[in-house]
Amino acid sequence: MLLSLVYRLVRCLFGLVAVLIRSDLSKDAELLVLRHENQVLRRQLDGRPRWGRADRLWLAALSRLVQRRRWAEVFPVTPATILRWHRNLVAHKWTFTDRRRPGRPCTRRPVKALIVRMARENPTWGHRRIQGELARLGHPIAASTVWEILHAAGINPAPRRAGPSWRQFLSAQAHAIIACDFLVIETILLKRLYVLVFIEHGTRRLHLAGVTAHPTGAWAVQQARNLTLDLGERIAELRFLIHDRDPLFTSAFREVFKTEGLRAITTLPRTPRMNAICERVIGTLRRELLDRILILSERHLALVLHEYLIHYNRHRPHQSRQQRPPDAATQPARDVTDLNDMRSIRRKPVVTGMISEYHHAA
Repeated sequence: MLLSLVYRLVRCLFGLVAVLIRSDLSKDAELLVLRHENQVLRRQLDGRPRWGRADRLWLAALSRLVQRRRWAEVFPVTPATILRWHRNLVAHKWTFTDRRRPGRPCTRRPVKALIVRMARENPTWGHRRIQGELARLGHPIAASTVWEILHAAGINPAPRRAGPSWRQFLSAQAHAIIACDFLVIETILLKRLYVLVFIEHGTRRLHLAGVTAHPTGAWAVQQARNLTLDLGERIAELRFLIHDRDPLFTSAFREVFKTEGLRAITTLPRTPRMNAICERVIGTLRRELLDRILILSERHLALVLHEYLIHYNRHRPHQSRQQRPPDAATQPARDVTDLNDMRSIRRKPVVTGMISEYHHAA
């Protein structure tokens, strides 16, 4: 065993010496043989050989040790390919880790949302007007960028977009609008009663014109006259009256308000959202009062509604008025108080005990 190992080592040592003293002609001959063998193997392969990244790196490094004129003979690829691999290696060396996109930075999402919000809240503003408003807020942005954001959101960047929606019209004209509708109630004996309800959009002040079991056009005209007398000088602040296409709202009914300077606007058929505030207050009357009490007669309904009307206008808070009642201007202002002392809060039942009001103790 030991003798065999020594023999192998001596043989390898003599082979290494033979390689070192061999002439260049012999080495070139061997290289030619290997090169021819590579050509034969290439012809036997199907398609072009695939060079990996490590292969390219190795061949590119060896190209520094071979003369340029012999590249075509030594390497299995063209010299242009080797130069391209080398350029890619150099480019990869100088590539930074944080690869950023060329050009201007993208617009942040909050800015995009603000641009779309401005366009929807201001139908007459174009992309240049919105650009100016953003510049005033301290955010410079190109007009073309605003145009692209609006176009992507499906909004016409031109200043002349579609007219205001019904909701925008109601919000803009809230303090000049009063709406009306009929509320239908069934008594305990299944007798149907009708209540004509008016509500001012700006202040949310509720008006109960009258209660009847047999409404007619003449009765509705009389209730309209009574309402104009109750409003007094405040009717000069109103400009529009909204009602549905009920036949009880006759031309004489509209003429009463027309003489006071109001314009009657009739809603479309089966479109309660065009009179949403009045529909909502009718739903409030049902949920908070009428669905929780049995109505005996026409007089009973009038008394209950009158008491609830006082609660609604003087005490009940409204979200659209920052949780203030419609008649908040007539109430004394109170400072912020500590509610930890529950003894300072008093409960007052109203409307036959169905609704509670809370006040500070005297």
